[in-house]
Amino acid sequence: SESVRSDGSFNESLRNTSHQLVITEICFKSKCYFRNEINVQKNDKGDCFHQPRVRGEDSFEEAPMYVAVLTYMNYGIVILFGYFRDFLRAVGLEKCHQAQEREEQKDFVPLYQDFENFYKRNLYTRVRDNWNRPICSLPGPVFDIMERVSDDYNWTFRLTGRTVENVINMGSYNYLGFAENNVDLLKTVAEETRQYGVGVCSTRQELGNLSIHEKLERLVAEFLGVESAMAFGMGFATNSMNIPALVGKGCLILSDELNHTSLILGARLSGATIRVFKHNNMQSLEKMLKEAICSGQPRTHRTWKKILIMVEGIYSMEGSLVRLPEILELKKKYKAYLYLDEAHSIGAVGPIGRGVTEHFGVDPNEVDVLMGTFTKSFGAAGGYIAGKKELVDYLRSHSHSAVYATAMSPPVVEQIIRAIKCIMGVDGTTEGQRRVRQLAENTRYLRSRLKKMGFIIYGNQDSPVVPLLLYLPGKVGAFSRAMLKRKIGVVVVGFPATPITEARARFCVSAAHTREMLDKVLQSLDELGDYIKVKFSRHRSSYRPELYDETDFELDS
Repeated sequence: SESVRSDGSFNESLRNTSHQLVITEICFKSKCYFRNEINVQKNDKGDCFHQPRVRGEDSFEEAPMYVAVLTYMNYGIVILFGYFRDFLRAVGLEKCHQAQEREEQKDFVPLYQDFENFYKRNLYTRVRDNWNRPICSLPGPVFDIMERVSDDYNWTFRLTGRTVENVINMGSYNYLGFAENNVDLLKTVAEETRQYGVGVCSTRQELGNLSIHEKLERLVAEFLGVESAMAFGMGFATNSMNIPALVGKGCLILSDELNHTSLILGARLSGATIRVFKHNNMQSLEKMLKEAICSGQPRTHRTWKKILIMVEGIYSMEGSLVRLPEILELKKKYKAYLYLDEAHSIGAVGPIGRGVTEHFGVDPNEVDVLMGTFTKSFGAAGGYIAGKKELVDYLRSHSHSAVYATAMSPPVVEQIIRAIKCIMGVDGTTEGQRRVRQLAENTRYLRSRLKKMGFIIYGNQDSPVVPLLLYLPGKVGAFSRAMLKRKIGVVVVGFPATPITEARARFCVSAAHTREMLDKVLQSLDELGDYIKVKFSRHRSSYRPELYDETDFELDS
């Protein structure tokens, strides 16, 4: 059988035999599945959890100064040309393809801010062909894309009727490869569809609470090692609709500056006071906690009703891991609550895929609110909130997402159940653990090779989210188009989704990627990196010490 080291890592010398993986006995004790070779700890209640892994630093190597200068110059040139083209449109020398308001509405308040309109019209349109590409197959490790062209510089597109086949998918969140259409593996999904149908057409509190929903929630709680869990039909709404039910006016939210939009929206909808601390910076967070406790609420100086720390397990744009043990120490020290979003980390990290709590050897019951989604590692849709039974029971009656949203579709529920059982080994196979292991192996392989090639990549060595920095806006479109010509589908991201000087390509590694696929991607990246000159690494890793050791914590407004 494959050997597993005591720290949870895998024997690299045996990776070539991964297809013959035989995981030794998977045990169930106190609602916790684990492999016998991995040492476990127990909390006061007897629940077991894995010993902590070495976290490793998040790599944030800085680019040479000339790259930042060229990036700003690029944006300046494009903006100048944008204003010039707007002038040509205003005098009628160039046709404006954008939808315009009627003449009689010219005195109305505009629907969009001027710069947003300008940016979309003159900058985004130039590279618009790199997004919303129509896929006409299963979005697994490879997919087929419907070829499209534009005759008016990306204002509109037309399909050519041809298909680009077998494109390697390096952009989907299919971490464990459960986005699949294997008939044998999907038998239970088909059976549940025949029994329950596809739609529920009712909320859980009315006539939409099916037995399969309750089965899923029990399984999720068991998988996470907590008392209770509740499932929701949309991952984004799991954050945006539940946070307002947990905090409100008179409460304080301390949010990481790189938190996802769903967390930001939920915080704004709650009416609570929001303060932002620097990414993964424990000094910044502790300073804010001290100020919150010492000063209380603005003007009245009353104590805060609640202080809620909001963080993510894996940050989806940076690929960095939360500093969970340190945050838990601060939470206990200052009597705050912790909201942990494991959208990208559940299933993707940890010796048996239970997320960052398992990765760091932390008892999941120490986290007040565990949130995650089923849209990534489980190949389905929806999200969950887990924790104490009192918390979940409260949300069942107070969360807008629970009270007003339609219940999850039964086939989707069964797909999640199938995936979780596979990961836990309840289905009688070791396939789930093979996938978890394969994802970890693929992640480290891709990251190590990219670093050796001279690319600047962000994030933690265990994160399957791998941002490759491109910086210059002109290289963003060129990179995506050139990769597609090599039959590799990638996601490119730029301002305003990232800082203006940090445009990037974001790779998402999957357990379904074979070594041959990754080698083809790496070969193409090596060639393209030399051709368009994006190998900016000076092989002098800078781990952004200012993120962790700075003494000035003033935040931008």
